[in-house]
Amino acid sequence: MWRRRVGALLRSPRTSSSASSACQSRRHHLLPSEEPLALNRLARLFTSQAGSDGGDTQKPFIAFVLGGPGSGKGTQCTKIASDFGFAHLSAGDILRHEIASGSEKGELILEIIKEGRIVPSEITVELIRKAMEMNNAKRVLIDGFPRCEENRIAFERIVGTEPDIVIFFDCPEDEMVKRLLGRNQGRVDDNIETIKKRLKVFESLNIPVVDYYSSRGKVHKINATGTADEIFEAVRRLFSSLRL
Repeated sequence: MWRRRVGALLRSPRTSSSASSACQSRRHHLLPSEEPLALNRLARLFTSQAGSDGGDTQKPFIAFVLGGPGSGKGTQCTKIASDFGFAHLSAGDILRHEIASGSEKGELILEIIKEGRIVPSEITVELIRKAMEMNNAKRVLIDGFPRCEENRIAFERIVGTEPDIVIFFDCPEDEMVKRLLGRNQGRVDDNIETIKKRLKVFESLNIPVVDYYSSRGKVHKINATGTADEIFEAVRRLFSSLRL
């Protein structure tokens, strides 16, 4: 299955009329022969390793954790992982770890990013899938992913399942702006202009994912105002009610 999916990256360009094109707005739609070398090599590398996982594994309980920048979802994920025995996975951290490892895949991912292109959803999801297998956890938090409908579709197709629940940290925009400006820990993207842009991207790409899973009855909204401990009390009540 993975071999066919990755092969599709090499054979056909993306269409621009769907939600998936928004998620990859920085990608140029090239003819197959024009795909950058790094992307071709990375896809072939994943293809060559397809089917090497060895045996079926029991599906873990999967929770997607979504929320805007400054909603505090990272802090809450740390608390959930500690108190309820979840493995905490972040797509961004997984990609950074692969790059830092110096592996061939990591070098090719870095090259794609340097080209100003977005790592294809299929490759990001495959790394998440492998991280889930390596953790061998019964409960998994996937932090800040999927970021858009294309991510969601790729995850469900490759992993072969939907999340069991989606936790959405619902925080007013003015509160997220205040938090991001307040932390200002040397991040170049924490100024008012870039914060506003990040919030717009979140609304245009992430909210459709929240809406989709809401229609599936999977979304649990958490009021993300107040202190971290106050917010976690609402989280604790939710997980206690799930009887995991």
